[in-house]
Amino acid sequence: MTRILGIPTGWLAILVAAVFTSIGIAMMLGPELLGPGRVLAFLQPTANDHPLDRLLFDWRLPRVLTAFLVGGLLGAAGAIFQGIFRNPLADPFLIGTAPGAALGATLALLVPGLAAFQAISPLLLLPILSFLGAFGATLAVLLLARLAQVRDTAGLLLAGVAMAAFLGAARSYLMLALADETISLQVVLSWTLGGVQTPFWHELALAALAALILLLMVRRLAYGLDVLGLGDEVARNMGLPVERFVMIATLLASAMVALAVTWGGTIGFVGLIVPHLVRWTLGPRHAPLILASALLGGILLTLLDGLARSLLPPAEIPLGVLTALIGAPFFMLLLAKRRHQ
Repeated sequence: MTRILGIPTGWLAILVAAVFTSIGIAMMLGPELLGPGRVLAFLQPTANDHPLDRLLFDWRLPRVLTAFLVGGLLGAAGAIFQGIFRNPLADPFLIGTAPGAALGATLALLVPGLAAFQAISPLLLLPILSFLGAFGATLAVLLLARLAQVRDTAGLLLAGVAMAAFLGAARSYLMLALADETISLQVVLSWTLGGVQTPFWHELALAALAALILLLMVRRLAYGLDVLGLGDEVARNMGLPVERFVMIATLLASAMVALAVTWGGTIGFVGLIVPHLVRWTLGPRHAPLILASALLGGILLTLLDGLARSLLPPAEIPLGVLTALIGAPFFMLLLAKRRHQ
């Protein structure tokens, strides 16, 4: 069977077609629903003369592309974390990575000195603190599990859940302690509940470039993740430096989660659902799994973000609420399936 980037040609064609279809559908969704003809007219070279064309170009299209970017990052990061923890129930939200990134974002937005710096350099401080929170939380889970001599992956997952609860409590305390009449909690709440932000085009270009670089780097981890799935001892015997590899993989996956949280907040379950759907179709090898998870994650979140903008106009439903409504039953189904096995 012919493969491109590790994915069978037929499945890759389906995924690419689904990407453009989901973006087209999301362009039609919003407080004001648009027909396919109106979206196609916007894509014509002579467009942008009408005020609605400017609105679509300056607001809706960047929002749709950012939703795809955030979903792709979460999908790929979920596949990597499931490989690191060797547990199909691992998820950036459940193991504390996303809550750690959200805590870093909260510090950037609420701490007076940091908030002033954030106003000067919005493209620098928020991603850096989000990354430090994400990487620190994941590293803490791995270190605590090692100190407690937790060997099984279920124990690692429970340690991650505990870390996520602790970080969520710390974030809530900071929101209560640092909020005053000069600091609005609305922005922080949007990160807590999950919601895609609408960037300027130059911000979107930088975020897309960073995401592409990270995706190219994590694809080089595919063979190591395959070997790691055989167990630490077998991986060492096959020449894989396990501790160094896990550290690098955690670093890169945390960077992906941090970038996703910067523009989408704490959105749960995408990194859990998407790798499973891909694995059931393409198998467990990480070379096709990571790329296909990125594409499918982008498709899923693009459609869900469109629904979030459309179901209760002019208000928006927090995106994290929609992903939880889908992800929680999916998580229970996986638990029941593992118990049955």
